[in-house]
Amino acid sequence: MRIGLGQINPTVGALEANEKKIVSMLADAEAAGCDVVAFGELALCGYPPEDLLLRPSFVADQKNALERIAAQTNDTVAIIGFVDVAETMSTAAEHIVAESSRQQIDLENRQLTRWNAAAICAQGKILGVYHKRALPNYSVFDEQRYFVAGSGPIPVFNAGGKTFAVTICEDAWTENGPIAQVGAQGVDVVININASPFNIGKPQLRADVIATRAREANVPIVYVNQVGGQDELVFDGDSMVIDANGELRFRMEQFVERLGIYEMDSAPAITNLPSDTAQVWSALVTGTRDFVQKNGFSDVVIGLSGGIDSALVAAIATQAIGAEHVHGVLLPSRYSSDHSITDAVALAENLGIEHRTIPIEPAHSSLMEMLEPSFRDRNIGLAEENLQSRIRAVVLMGLSNAYGWLLLNTGNKSESSVGYSTLYGDSAGGFAVIKDVSKLLVYQLCYFCNEVNGREIIPSSVLTKPPSAELRPDQRDDQSLPPYEELDPILALYVEGDFSAEEIIAKGHNPEVVHRIVGLVDLAEYKRRQAPPGPRVTSKAFGKDRRLPIVNRYRRQSNA
Repeated sequence: MRIGLGQINPTVGALEANEKKIVSMLADAEAAGCDVVAFGELALCGYPPEDLLLRPSFVADQKNALERIAAQTNDTVAIIGFVDVAETMSTAAEHIVAESSRQQIDLENRQLTRWNAAAICAQGKILGVYHKRALPNYSVFDEQRYFVAGSGPIPVFNAGGKTFAVTICEDAWTENGPIAQVGAQGVDVVININASPFNIGKPQLRADVIATRAREANVPIVYVNQVGGQDELVFDGDSMVIDANGELRFRMEQFVERLGIYEMDSAPAITNLPSDTAQVWSALVTGTRDFVQKNGFSDVVIGLSGGIDSALVAAIATQAIGAEHVHGVLLPSRYSSDHSITDAVALAENLGIEHRTIPIEPAHSSLMEMLEPSFRDRNIGLAEENLQSRIRAVVLMGLSNAYGWLLLNTGNKSESSVGYSTLYGDSAGGFAVIKDVSKLLVYQLCYFCNEVNGREIIPSSVLTKPPSAELRPDQRDDQSLPPYEELDPILALYVEGDFSAEEIIAKGHNPEVVHRIVGLVDLAEYKRRQAPPGPRVTSKAFGKDRRLPIVNRYRRQSNA
């Protein structure tokens, strides 16, 4: 039995483009003699479609696209993720009366039952449909808002002289679930289609879980995952085949869109996983590229401060969309050091990106003069610092509007966690590339960038100088925050691990520092809620993943 693993990069809502992508890869699978080719979870409409699912027209259009694809199938069986639906129609008892025209408008009350489904297609028709049984409702997943769980017997199909069953994503994470059920029926192989987003450590966890299910059911599992960025989520592919003994037989590259072909019982063909740092780099590049291009932008603009965060964002953007599409802007103030300017220029030249310098001193002086009557007799140190950051945002957004460039935000997770940013200043942007990257990981990624390029892309002076916002004379981050070596582990425990302050202190951290940091994280929720989206690379990111109320007075008091 020859199986095609259709590791594609769909775009949510791009039904025609997704249809063409599936049809093209289906043709490749036919040409390669595949008995079966499988595509990812909801591949036809893209994952996650979120509240598009509440639109009957959207669901109907993607089902029409499925029927067109099915009509083009031949001997190769195609497994296609889509939204199945049952609809009943009734006329609403009430009418809306338009105030302007007094015209009555009838409303249709549409009752939709939706399933996260897989269609099994061949010989020009849909042979059968499987409805996902296990609907995840944790982390970034919200499927119980939209879907009902499948029920009843799981259908079994034939291809290449073998029997197979289809399951979907979370079904494979369920002990004694659908895979065990079909394994007991004696099928030859289970094909599990997925939209499983990346985070650090996820690839190995997936392989372990699939191996457990394979041994539990005593059946080989073909695991097919999508690739690409969708808003905050990044999908890494990493499609694989694991035999009934739980042994890895086939593994595809991460972050690569292609058709993989596996012959059952053939010799292993395994692509080794790169380091965690390399995987994060690829995730950030993929997420940035797809957010920019899928939203119709060609170019981006970045404020280059001469610091490590903007350097990393510029390097990622350059790899994602090409140096010719990246524009750096130096925005020196009266407090900018000479080395910040020279470091930013050196970075731009190393990357080969266009750059320009726009000093903000004229605007800063004018605004200070304008505000002086209102600022008089007040300590305005922080207000003046933030004013500079907001001037820079105005300039960058001006260029964004003038040229149609997407502004990339350069804030990291450590700063965002504790609110070490200026609202409507350095927090501005359309996409926050390193939003889920801690400061220590920023350094790792920069060293990685230089290492894989075999030369100094990010200047060594950027890597070694103390981090600073340069909004006042001789300012350094460690004047406002603990050293990142102390800060980041506390943040990981509180933000990603949901540990209480007391539990963090019990792990050996300084009580005074812990309580201060926890307080800063809690107070900064209103800032983070207004931040741009950015790619998720950890087990819990701000945004889709970690959702806390802005108005929140819960504080766990110390027992000490």
